[in-house]
Amino acid sequence: MSDDISDPGHGNSPAAWTAVVIMLVAFVLGTTFFWLEMPALVIASGGLLLVGLIAGWVLAKAGYGVGGSRFAPKDH
Repeated sequence: MSDDISDPGHGNSPAAWTAVVIMLVAFVLGTTFFWLEMPALVIASGGLLLVGLIAGWVLAKAGYGVGGSRFAPKDH
């Protein structure tokens, strides 16, 4: 495997994991609330989805993304 600097990686970083977990919870809640016909909570879960997106972006900017100053990749 090459260590090409242009390789974006697989997003295996604290920023990516945090964003994905928050957005996955939002999607599951939104789907559940949709089935239960609770439109206000479906909209709220959409807001949580945006929170996950913003949290991932903020963590990446803080250095916890792939290639960030606070991220230490693990050897597999």
